[in-house]
Amino acid sequence: MEMVERLILWYVQHGRDLPWRNTRNPYYIWVSEIILQQTRVNQGMAYYRDFVEVYPNVKVLARAKEDTVLKMWQGLGYYSRDRNLHAAAKFIANDLKGEFPETYEDILKLKGVGPYTAAAISSFAFKLPHAVVDGNVNRVLSRVFDISTPINSSEGLKLFQKIANECLSKSQPDIYNQAIMELGAMVCKPANPDCENCPLAYKCLSRLRKNIAERPVKIKAKKAVTRHIDYAVLESESDFIFKKRTGKDIWQGLHDFTSVEGMQEPDAKYLTKHVKENFPNITLKSLPTRPAKQYIHLLSHQRIIARFWNYEFYGKLDEKSVYFSVAKQGVDAIAVPRLIHKYFEDQDLV
Repeated sequence: MEMVERLILWYVQHGRDLPWRNTRNPYYIWVSEIILQQTRVNQGMAYYRDFVEVYPNVKVLARAKEDTVLKMWQGLGYYSRDRNLHAAAKFIANDLKGEFPETYEDILKLKGVGPYTAAAISSFAFKLPHAVVDGNVNRVLSRVFDISTPINSSEGLKLFQKIANECLSKSQPDIYNQAIMELGAMVCKPANPDCENCPLAYKCLSRLRKNIAERPVKIKAKKAVTRHIDYAVLESESDFIFKKRTGKDIWQGLHDFTSVEGMQEPDAKYLTKHVKENFPNITLKSLPTRPAKQYIHLLSHQRIIARFWNYEFYGKLDEKSVYFSVAKQGVDAIAVPRLIHKYFEDQDLV
């Protein structure tokens, strides 16, 4: 097929030299794909290099403590990716005797791995004929074939996978998959695509019909939910008081301060009441009347308005408390959300 040949030739000449493209090791490819699920290449590169240096194989990752792995991930966000990666590593190490699965179907069974990631690993590591479909691929296909079906509709998901499968090179599925993703990332960009240097411009229907800016079609996402979080930063001469986030909410497994959620407007008395009820064994030396810091923190579907209130205290925590003390000089050693890290940066603590 001429389209395949042109695309692969372009990739061989213009594709970026990225570390995960120079290996057939499924573990390295897996780690890179999980990092890049919600992260740009430029940001993910350093994380990838550090991660595989500390955890060079699946057995080493499986033996690591969750807190340590989460700390390595700090700043990347979408922490469920990291927890799933760690859980899957344990499964491979313990149930599969350290042998990475070698078929699309078995790779798909790993926690946190969906059809795209399974296709990427199986084609890049084992040259299996499974077409990848991500945002870049959707954009290229929607423009080349001028498809008006929304890419995030149930009909669209099936249609784009079908077209991707039909276009896939059966002899070089690994190179083809890399090529079409690279084309979407570097040439067929969301805004201002470089059509003059596109190897598929000759057959791009959207270019011919002058509707490139209208492709791909996507159903608008729901408006982000706004959450108000008021943090009580309990600080002694030497320590901060933290808790570990549990449950299924954001930042599961990371650490932050005690907090009250849902106050539309700052309410010092209400927050102080919360602190006294939860820490009956400590003595507060000062009571804040207003927040010391406020940030607006944006997640994919949430807009968090966070206020930080400084409380000085002395005394010790109850031994059975879910809270614990961390020395000020050691706060950079624990895994915290980017929001908390930003607060520490502004306090010159990290």
